[in-house]
Amino acid sequence: MTDGDGAAGARAYRRAIWAIALGILLFAVAQGLWALSLGSRQLFKDAVDWIYDVALYILAAVVFGRGVRAEQASALAIAGILAAAGVHTLYDLWDKIANPRPIEPFTIGFSAVSSSVIGYIVLAALLRFRHDENPLIKATWVSARNAAIATTVFSIATYLTRTAASRYPEYGLDLFGAALLFQGAGAIVLATWRDRRAAGGPRSLPRT
Repeated sequence: MTDGDGAAGARAYRRAIWAIALGILLFAVAQGLWALSLGSRQLFKDAVDWIYDVALYILAAVVFGRGVRAEQASALAIAGILAAAGVHTLYDLWDKIANPRPIEPFTIGFSAVSSSVIGYIVLAALLRFRHDENPLIKATWVSARNAAIATTVFSIATYLTRTAASRYPEYGLDLFGAALLFQGAGAIVLATWRDRRAAGGPRSLPRT
């Protein structure tokens, strides 16, 4: 890829990341306000969960292009965000067991479908950058890829398990979701470590 192509690719990546971050933020605010109007604790919780994605993509958008060290540090910060989301998922699982929540089929279905749709929109927006070796770009790609996997598995399964008589399948899905978040965090840390060891290796988008 030529320098001109690299600069154009960098601008395209930055625009995509900002669009993703702001789009998810607007959706989360709208969903949160709707949840408050309905008095739905579950729907509001699902809206708050988007904060991890918003923080991740805003961080990437702000730091991208500010140098190798900043991008590597930000990739590690994104790994931390994913790990925090995993811990939050485990805490939410504990809260479900300690304080069983009422089953809300409509809001559960809405959250499942909307998260699936948004997951695939984000995946499509970042698809062209999936082979880039920049650790920050790789971190956002890993996050988007794992989110798409999760929504594929959970969009129908979560609805079915949350509306089933037994809550154990739902608990199992939560454990798998937390494991996926921790796996993504580990993959990002490993990729960043490799990037530091291979300093000066080829990257398809410019670093500054």
